[in-house]
Amino acid sequence: MTHRLALLLIALMVPRLLFGWGQPHHAITRAALETLPGWQKEWLGTELKALGDVHCMIPDQVYSDKANAKYAAMDSRPGEVYLQVLHLPTVQTEYLEVMTYFMERAVTALREGRSGDAARFMGTMCHQIEDYGSPSHTMPGDNQFTLLQQFLPPSDGMKDKLMHGPIENGDFMVSLGGYQPRLLGTSVNEAAWRLMHRVHEGILNARSTTIPIMQALYADDAATVTKHQLRAAVVDAQIAADALYTILCLGAQKLPEMPAPVAIDTFWPLEAEKLHYPQTQFFSSPYWGHPRIGSILAGGTKAVSLKLKLESGEKEFAHGISAGMGKPLTFVLPQGVFRRFTVRAGLHPELGAKGRVEFTIHGDGKPLTSLTLNGTDAAQKLECEVSGVSQLQLLLTSRSLDSKSNYAIWAEPELLK
Repeated sequence: MTHRLALLLIALMVPRLLFGWGQPHHAITRAALETLPGWQKEWLGTELKALGDVHCMIPDQVYSDKANAKYAAMDSRPGEVYLQVLHLPTVQTEYLEVMTYFMERAVTALREGRSGDAARFMGTMCHQIEDYGSPSHTMPGDNQFTLLQQFLPPSDGMKDKLMHGPIENGDFMVSLGGYQPRLLGTSVNEAAWRLMHRVHEGILNARSTTIPIMQALYADDAATVTKHQLRAAVVDAQIAADALYTILCLGAQKLPEMPAPVAIDTFWPLEAEKLHYPQTQFFSSPYWGHPRIGSILAGGTKAVSLKLKLESGEKEFAHGISAGMGKPLTFVLPQGVFRRFTVRAGLHPELGAKGRVEFTIHGDGKPLTSLTLNGTDAAQKLECEVSGVSQLQLLLTSRSLDSKSNYAIWAEPELLK
């Protein structure tokens, strides 16, 4: 009796604490399903409707729907009924493992003709994608927004209410118009890895909606609440559409071509915990700041284009990373997907003319290649083997007496199959 009571209490309490979207899960999943090509809808058959009506809620109902609870459980976590990682992101390595696991289960089920099992695993994946991109799950460690309310004090009408529910609750429709879902990879490992980075886009988008939603709730402005909830829901639906489309393509082994090189300059490194750089990762050389994508800060105050001196002359780069000395950037790689990594390393020809920097690339803690350049040297292309590497790390080290001139650039960092 005591055991049953404990289970009941957990069933009542845990999901309430971790729900990210309630009823909107259905609207978001249905919008994603609408974008699928006809052959995929036909292949799913009756499971198409069930995905939007039932399966997308499986992770929230593991205590009340025991028959389907196994589709939100993992072999590596025996006895863990409610997987918190399906609702709240932790660290990249952990939720990449989870995304890979459920995508693999869905693809395998499709190939074995078990469309019902596949649809349930896909429902679990949709739920995870949507929860990560929910406005109510945007504050790390502050799921009930008690800390945020100290910075953004509530109105008299909201001061005694927990904000999680009001931020996520809604009754709205989601439409993606003519959105065309994108293939995320030609293997499960690649697709789950790209999905992780697509989900990062959803998390950041949702963060931009949270404060506007809270302000609208304080003002009792329901229309504005819905407006900003939809901004998050639409992006969630697009990402879910990409995931569903990819799983079905992989299951059918019907794969469109994809561009071979993958630029990683827009991906978040492990050092950017919770998709932001903590104070411990800021650097002071050559200026006070953190790594930047697509530009470099002159004096730490003015963004200028990434530019390198090449043998053929100076060139600006649209893709690349500028960073400071001694603070590594570590990127998670999918297993068995990419063979080589290439990047152009050098110093900005004007800002870094007096600098001297050692550029080092590590794979799983071991040096793969290294090069020291003066500010007057032409940038060099570094290339290394990354087969079997799970974590790729870029490191800059000052080799100059004038560290304030070490304006170093990693231009066009790309992974190749």
